[in-house]
Amino acid sequence: MNHQGNPFNEGSTSPATRVQPNNRHRQVISLQIHGLLPSFSLQEELAPLIVAMDSRTPFTMILLVLSLLACAAGLEDGDGLLGASFLFGDSLVDAGNNNYLTTLSRANLPPNGIDFKPSGGQPTGRFTNGRTIGDIIGEQLGQPNYALPFLSPNATGPVILNGVNYASGGGGILNQTGRLFVGRIGMDVQVDFFNVTRKQVDQLLGPAKAKNYIMKDSIFSVTIGSNDFLNNYLLPVVSVAERLVYTPNQFTDSMITNLRSQLTRLYTLDARKFVVANVGPLGCIPYQKSLSGLDEKECAELPNQVVTQYNGKLKDLLAELNDNLPGASFCLANVYDLVMELISNYPKYGFDTASQACCGSGGQYRGLIPCGPATSLCEDHSKHVFWDPYHPSEAANIILARELVHGDKYISPMNLYTLRHL
Repeated sequence: MNHQGNPFNEGSTSPATRVQPNNRHRQVISLQIHGLLPSFSLQEELAPLIVAMDSRTPFTMILLVLSLLACAAGLEDGDGLLGASFLFGDSLVDAGNNNYLTTLSRANLPPNGIDFKPSGGQPTGRFTNGRTIGDIIGEQLGQPNYALPFLSPNATGPVILNGVNYASGGGGILNQTGRLFVGRIGMDVQVDFFNVTRKQVDQLLGPAKAKNYIMKDSIFSVTIGSNDFLNNYLLPVVSVAERLVYTPNQFTDSMITNLRSQLTRLYTLDARKFVVANVGPLGCIPYQKSLSGLDEKECAELPNQVVTQYNGKLKDLLAELNDNLPGASFCLANVYDLVMELISNYPKYGFDTASQACCGSGGQYRGLIPCGPATSLCEDHSKHVFWDPYHPSEAANIILARELVHGDKYISPMNLYTLRHL
């Protein structure tokens, strides 16, 4: 099923921006509150248009016109824009790019998206039951809309000033990662795509304001690396020969070399505020536990060992970039320890299980067959740390996002709220 014609299929408007029509005055005030329209005290030129509207004007027309004027106002005064979120990564944050690819890595089939309120529970291409961690972080940082997938036909014009999502299920740091899925967008190509967006922002704002907007008002979020292990170095059978040729140390070195180049390319395109997530405890996800036949409290050792090695090198890389790239701020999101905390103490956070996937089939933990119409589905989606064999549930994503935006234990040298307001 392909949802290209469904606007909810590509990062639809967040619930916070849905306004119920009543009268014209309340509509305009609601738009101001939710960040769609700047204060009229700053935008006196909008007054004649507002006066021309009356109770007979369709609400949808009012919303459309005011939204366009809000964008135009932002072009004249950069302070009227809330800033952008540019997301790079894999299926943990993919908001629908893979819907437009010929690929085996797809999430635009039910019951994926069953709890995503903007789409009415219809699948959008997100690999979870509701919002991704990227969606939730954007909300908590004040973004009025979710960043649209780059490949969406709607990702053009002033809407890109909210941000763009380049993430792709199956994508990795290394270009060969995820080749079994056929279609996917690796990190190198994602950076190429941002270069396209960067030129579009110049056209919208003018070169000087665009540079300032990208450097000061935009956050670049990078959540990638899991597929380089799961669907490359640790892939059953297929990767055995590769592991004989490359040691874990050599493989993780190649990941760091590539990522250094990719982050530096973003810096040359004026990116300055970065948050880069390390890789989570892959040995503890339902897929690995089912594959290895482990007890509930056990995790597969090899995946966690190589991931830990990579994460240590990533920490050093970000420290290096902070020292060597003037004006840049690289924050490390310690997703590994944060997810391990959820898994180890899941009852404390209101979950019933951190081992069994809510949606999936095969093995002891529903971890061998990805979520789809024919797989098993749990009754209470909010009681599972994992939605499917690989990805967190929305309930888990909410906890992860809160810690990264407002906490100080799992993100350094500052949390995302502080980074946003630098």
